Amino acid sequence: MPQLMQEIKKFYEEAFQIFNGKSQTPEIELRFYPYIGINHTIRIREQKAFIRLAEISRNLPLEAQKALAFILVAKLFRKKVPTQAKETYRHFIKTEEFRQKVDENKRAKGRKIITTSKGDIYDLDEIFRSLNQIYFDGKIPLPVLTWSARKTFRILGHHDSTHETIVVSRSLDARQVPKYVVEFVVFHEMLHIFHPTIHHGGRRYNHTPAFRRNEKQFAYFEEAESWIEQNVKNLKRNAKKINGE
Repeated sequence: MPQLMQEIKKFYEEAFQIFNGKSQTPEIELRFYPYIGINHTIRIREQKAFIRLAEISRNLPLEAQKALAFILVAKLFRKKVPTQAKETYRHFIKTEEFRQKVDENKRAKGRKIITTSKGDIYDLDEIFRSLNQIYFDGKIPLPVLTWSARKTFRILGHHDSTHETIVVSRSLDARQVPKYVVEFVVFHEMLHIFHPTIHHGGRRYNHTPAFRRNEKQFAYFEEAESWIEQNVKNLKRNAKKINGE
């Protein structure tokens, strides 16, 4: 095993001794895995710990690797993650350089499922153009607009800045769904373009006060919020029926 892997492995052995409360640590199998984002997994099977770290984190300095080890093992045993570990790890992954690497990795390896912007009932292109003129003076650049591949209910819309895509849940492409609800979801995702994510103090802020103020300017804001709240159970039931769950 390369020297780097040996050093990182020692961090996990140390973390297990601290959080597991036992002198003997499990056998550790540590690998870097080609996850698209900053994903890491840890699990124990038959007295062996399987740890998969995102390949993109391979070049993090040792102090960040140690912090990550303490974070993962603490969560594994449902213990409180040390504040110092969280702050150290966050400091490195929130740097502009690292975020750029993540975005480049997503562009190179990510796969965004694009279906069509023209649904059975609603046309996302038409809705976007209308909203852009009414609320943004036509200044929002046209992203890729697509209905989701499957009907969903937990997430009705999503803006992916890396792939410059807005995805709207196919659950909303139905006659019983008022057009203003679809418009509101698209409008919300357009606001993510208008108000890009702010990075401050190692945190990401997607819904800033300015974002929330602009969101309430949507003509049918209250009606749309109310409809979604009242119909979420129906959306969930229909989605599970269609998806065979």
